[in-house]
Amino acid sequence: MHIQPKDPILQETLLNYSQESEPVKRKQLEESIWQRYGSENTAFVLDMSGFSLLTRKYGIVHYLSMIRRMQLTVEPIITNYGGRIIKFEADNCFAVFPEPSSAARTAITIQHAMAAANLLTTEDMDIHVSIGIDYGKILILNEDDMFGDPVNRACKMGEDLGKADEILITKEAMDMIPEEAQIHGKLIEVSIGGLNMPAYQIIYRTDVEEEQQ
Repeated sequence: MHIQPKDPILQETLLNYSQESEPVKRKQLEESIWQRYGSENTAFVLDMSGFSLLTRKYGIVHYLSMIRRMQLTVEPIITNYGGRIIKFEADNCFAVFPEPSSAARTAITIQHAMAAANLLTTEDMDIHVSIGIDYGKILILNEDDMFGDPVNRACKMGEDLGKADEILITKEAMDMIPEEAQIHGKLIEVSIGGLNMPAYQIIYRTDVEEEQQ
């Protein structure tokens, strides 16, 4: 974690926390950080698939051009559904949404947009992404970074567990999506931090689309 010195109050509070030996005072400092920078949000983490293979095969410039196309594709979709991009980092996108249903709709729209764009490109330029979603208490620091258990779980699902074209969401977040949203998923089990937990793989493709993949 690298926090840029943009917020002197945050820097001072973190330093005071690290130097404080009394548990009660430490707790007070921690609560002051959560009150100032914390919120309940939906963490959304997108990762492009195949970095190592594509870079070895075609070179880093080739992959960087694909990252730029990914950014230009996902940014308007995220903002259109009420999300806020926290940062683009390498071939990842980190964003937050007020509730899980808008994050899930965004993920589905992005996957459809990528699939449509891939019909117009050669195979070496096709972009595939995996997306992880979770909901809970998140710290947003300096408006350009985010931390918390929901971020860690979304990262694990989006970057490590999710395969190309998949959308994974924790059961807690999925349970918050109303039935009328018509967002469906397949119940799975994932291992995060050594703990097994239920999650869903969101179903968004038709049988025809899956056969064409």
